[in-house]
Amino acid sequence: MLCGVTAQMLEEGSTLLRRMEICVAEAEKRNGKNTVNMQETFTVYLVETRPMDAVAEGRNQAPDSLWRRYSEFELLRNYLLVTYPYIVVPPLPEKRAEFVWHKLSADNMDPDFVERRRVGLENFLLRVASHPVLSNDKILHHFLIEVHAAALPQSSKADSRLRALSATFRVRNPDKVADRLYGVYKVHGNYGRVFSEWSAMEKEMGDGLQSAGHHMDAYAASIDDILEEEEHYADQLKEYLFYAEALRAVCRKHELTQFEFEMASQELVSKKQQHEELSTGIVRTFSFKGMTNKLFGQEAPEQREARLKLLEDLIAEGEEDVQEKTVECGEHVERAWVDMHRFKEQKDKDLREALINYAVMQISMCKKGIQMWSNAKECFLKM
Repeated sequence: MLCGVTAQMLEEGSTLLRRMEICVAEAEKRNGKNTVNMQETFTVYLVETRPMDAVAEGRNQAPDSLWRRYSEFELLRNYLLVTYPYIVVPPLPEKRAEFVWHKLSADNMDPDFVERRRVGLENFLLRVASHPVLSNDKILHHFLIEVHAAALPQSSKADSRLRALSATFRVRNPDKVADRLYGVYKVHGNYGRVFSEWSAMEKEMGDGLQSAGHHMDAYAASIDDILEEEEHYADQLKEYLFYAEALRAVCRKHELTQFEFEMASQELVSKKQQHEELSTGIVRTFSFKGMTNKLFGQEAPEQREARLKLLEDLIAEGEEDVQEKTVECGEHVERAWVDMHRFKEQKDKDLREALINYAVMQISMCKKGIQMWSNAKECFLKM
């Protein structure tokens, strides 16, 4: 039997991605002035959307399109983090190239890096648009179809208690396996050059050495394509590394609501104790007020009645506050549990698929190496 909150989240499952085709079609470098009137170079990304019914009916309808900067994607994600603290909000691709392979430049304007970030931003929008709750947010709709997303709140207006949760996880050292792999392939390139030069000095063995050299040159040249494919798998794994920040944000929000509940409960107990002491005249704990009464006498009945009335009002407010915090804690835990279960299923599926494909790629790469050496062996046997 589904409880109310869980059922509501599942009812919101008509995702935007079922109604709209979304893509980040291209990136473009532009020049302009920033907020302090200084010239700067930046990249904008073309977001295209098209109704899914037009796609299903085969109508060649031109997509709606608009340009967005990376900072606007950041504003959207910050808004989602604050508005839906119980949801594991998908991460953005890294803003700067902190983790690079041999082929990829660390320059933010490098075409290869910009292309990878374009793919990452598209993946972010597809993740959000396929989420049963986030995809129905009006601000998201404005972001996708309104050129001026005025409804998007500035990050400075975000809940200050959640700003500390924006720490990013970055891998700062290049992968050592990639270094070794790159070195192995370049060694084969050296073998190819040596065999080719050697073949010019040998008459009987020249043809065999030259053929073996060609096989090794071809094998060495394939490293760039392999590293490019490995970059794709690295990006998939890095996405889930960056998901850690979103998971921590959900947990921190739970800690915050629990802390506020405990403080409200303590404050309520204190007010009730003050009311009891004032109404009975029996002071159970030491207080400056109690000591003053003993030294200078009790306060007037009118003052005592006014204080009792004030405490009764504060107790009523405190009980209401505790009740609200109890509901807030319960709803957060319940909703977060539902979304974390959804996230776990997504994570297991994505990582299983990525790791299987990576293993298949490694097997294929090893088979190419075996085939290369088998071909070289045949060349050597013919000498």
